[in-house]
Amino acid sequence: MFPEVSSKEWKQKIQSDLKGADYNETLIWQSNEGINVKPFYHQDTLENVSTKAISNTPWNICQTIFVQQIEVANGIAVSALKNGAESIKFIIPDDTVSVDKLLKSIDLKKTTIYFKLQFLSESFAEKITNLGVNNQAIIQTDIIGNLARTGNWFSNLNADHEAFRSIVKRTNTVTIDTTLYQNAGANMVQQLAYALAHTNEYFNHLNEQFSVSEKQTFKTVFQIAVGSNYFFEIAKIRALRVLYQALAADYGFNTTCHIFAVPTKRNKTIYDYNTNMLRTTTECMSAILGGANTICNMPYDAIYHKNNEFGDRIARNQLLILKHESYFDQVKNPSEGSYYIETLTDQLAEKGLELFKDIESNGGFLKQLKEGIIQRKIKESANKEQSQFDAGKITLLGTNKHPNKADKMADELELFPFVKTQARKTLIAPIIERRLAENLEQDRLQTEQ
Repeated sequence: MFPEVSSKEWKQKIQSDLKGADYNETLIWQSNEGINVKPFYHQDTLENVSTKAISNTPWNICQTIFVQQIEVANGIAVSALKNGAESIKFIIPDDTVSVDKLLKSIDLKKTTIYFKLQFLSESFAEKITNLGVNNQAIIQTDIIGNLARTGNWFSNLNADHEAFRSIVKRTNTVTIDTTLYQNAGANMVQQLAYALAHTNEYFNHLNEQFSVSEKQTFKTVFQIAVGSNYFFEIAKIRALRVLYQALAADYGFNTTCHIFAVPTKRNKTIYDYNTNMLRTTTECMSAILGGANTICNMPYDAIYHKNNEFGDRIARNQLLILKHESYFDQVKNPSEGSYYIETLTDQLAEKGLELFKDIESNGGFLKQLKEGIIQRKIKESANKEQSQFDAGKITLLGTNKHPNKADKMADELELFPFVKTQARKTLIAPIIERRLAENLEQDRLQTEQ
């Protein structure tokens, strides 16, 4: 049996091997979240870890379908469920969609259906719940998320909150879409703090509307985007559960949340697009190991191609391989006990809580959105990350490192993959999603021959 070696002894050995080089400057690096990452972590380090993350083992495979034609969308959903998908997310553009026809031949006793409404309608929500799918349907209505993304309420503050309250009262569920913050360039501490402050706005509004018993069955769904910083992303998801549990307990709401994870758009590229499959695979792995409940993969060509059967099938198969061939659903709480991940979870949770408290002490999330503070902070983080990408410190293989000069994409773009500018009047400045590779890609497109 080997004798135990303390962290102090390990550090002394490393310093000896460095032969005079400075330990801190050589081996410790700082993340964009202000976390100093050490070259090794030891059981000793867990003595200072105060958070206890609650993970999740069962996870299901979801496929997103935009409802343009009801019969076509229904056919895609039925086919996806036959070929490995376990839940479906429908994006509903308007209230003319027949939910009854959309759900034809889908076993609602086994299949969770997510309805992402691009509009706000109490009557449409009522149509869904009247079908008797309450336990298997989640209506994703997020009025603050819509304000942050578009710069406007659906109607106005009072009307939106009244309709929102009615829908949440009917469904006993609230959804917080935090993907915007990650896709716009917010760092992980910001993502956690904004998710918590976003949720707090809703809890403040809903607190008096629910009885004690209703609060215990209340469901909070977070939709999150997962990036390629593998271990940090695992820790981010775990930290979100820790922070949510503390917030929900304060209000008396159910302390268990549902996490719906998707890969980020921020690092996806149109050139050497097959590398997007590698990126989404590791991002889905982080989501699984972090404890997400539902994972909806992004097709490798989603940023420049319209929805297509091949892209959807490959995205679904990536998750099927992780579940049925890599057995990523067989280990309970797989991240627990990792000194590195446990420490990161604790640090992200602490920093996220500190920023959340700062937001609340300065008027809350909505106030800071209206004053442009949230937008400015995200932009500062995004600009820092963009500078790192431009300088080659952040690498996207095939784009800013080892690009294939023969790769031509001008004739492949079915969708416009860059930030769209549209002059319109808004109540607040919207938060804009932007990929890291956009400027470089636009330059390449102009020089293609």
